[in-house]
Amino acid sequence: MVQIKFGTDGWRAIIAKEYTTENVARIADATAKWLKKNKKKSIVIGHDCRFGGAMFTEVAAKMFCNNGIKVYMADKFATTPMVSLATLKLGADQGIVITASHNPPSYNGYKLKASNGGPTISKDIDAVEKMIRKTAKIPDTTLEEYEKQGLIEKVDLEKMYIKEVKKCFDLKLINKKIKVGYDAMYGAGMNVLPKLLPTAELLHCDLNPSFKGQAPEPLHKNLTELSKLMKTNKKLNIGLANDGDADRIGLYDDKGNFVDSHHIILLVIHYLVKYKKMTGKVVIGFSVTDRVKKMCEIYGLEHQTVKIGFKHICEIMANEDVLLGGEESGGIAIKGFIPERDGIWIGLVLFEFMAKTKKSLRDLVKEVYKVVGKFCFERNDLHITNELKAKIMKNCKAGKYKKFGKYKIERVETVDGYKYFFNENDWVMIRPSGTEPVLRVYAEGPSQKGVRDILEEVKKVLLN
Repeated sequence: MVQIKFGTDGWRAIIAKEYTTENVARIADATAKWLKKNKKKSIVIGHDCRFGGAMFTEVAAKMFCNNGIKVYMADKFATTPMVSLATLKLGADQGIVITASHNPPSYNGYKLKASNGGPTISKDIDAVEKMIRKTAKIPDTTLEEYEKQGLIEKVDLEKMYIKEVKKCFDLKLINKKIKVGYDAMYGAGMNVLPKLLPTAELLHCDLNPSFKGQAPEPLHKNLTELSKLMKTNKKLNIGLANDGDADRIGLYDDKGNFVDSHHIILLVIHYLVKYKKMTGKVVIGFSVTDRVKKMCEIYGLEHQTVKIGFKHICEIMANEDVLLGGEESGGIAIKGFIPERDGIWIGLVLFEFMAKTKKSLRDLVKEVYKVVGKFCFERNDLHITNELKAKIMKNCKAGKYKKFGKYKIERVETVDGYKYFFNENDWVMIRPSGTEPVLRVYAEGPSQKGVRDILEEVKKVLLN
């Protein structure tokens, strides 16, 4: 029996190994029984473009119907934010997304979404996990039969999402002023973005469940074609990329330079506060730059740092007046929409910022630097054995590391992983991934060369 465990953002596993119809049935059955126990009666379910998405969705839907739970099923592949928005708009008790987000193509997954349109909180996820049984029989009843019984209703989540976008953004102005290069990374944003921005120059917007063998994660190393497009097509103002389920964002300026999530978070706060005069608390994951805290202090905003995993941010967004919640991995949510990451929505916020100010993304980044100072960030994913990973984390816990090469550690923060500060601005962070067999090493410094030097020195020490 495979033990099903939720990580920082859902359960993920390799297709046909641990991720099978039998195990999807087990986890869906547990979710259904948890809903019934709490007198909840309906769910929204959708899937992204990964292999087997429709098949695994059908299995999960049957398990819910078999337990008497009403299922609103996406009529085609959908982004995670579409499922989250529909969960709120349809008044459903739970959202389910069959996706492994940014993970390699061999993976699929299962995310839980709350009735407020954000991730399900840790307490409820733990309760579902405890209800997973050793086996769960998949019903022989067809989806058509369940549909006749009124237990399944097909829903156009894309149409619902586009309606919400049109209500909140001046698409006419954005399309007139901004020309976008868009890389869907073969992900679920491939259909909706061209409908919102018909003049966008498109990359990888065709269906390819293998993602051409590359993990659909919007990092510079995976987006060389978009970078090249931005450098060669002089008509483009900004480049946008989304991950497999389109809840994460990556950006390029008009010169083809990558703009990471730390800069995007700062740009969005700057726009919402200085230009739109909005207020509220800022909540960030532990791996996000401390420049966010600096901006919050300058702008008089309350701020809080939480463990990695958007569910921790969402829990605060659901109960407090939060302006922005953001993660290093490119997941950002803002006030005025659902408490959920949305790479397309945040892209539209920045397109609006550029269109209304008539400034380039590079100019806006310079505005941010005037507030918090210039900085660079990079992440190194070390694919190492579980034994070595455990040894490194044990060394971190024991306080073994006093310096990394020439970089002497001044202080350590341990909210989630280990963040070692060499001075007020330069730091490195070590943390095992919650969704992949990887050790993540994050670094920030004043220049790209300096950041790469930090990462190299740290790698030498860790792997010795």
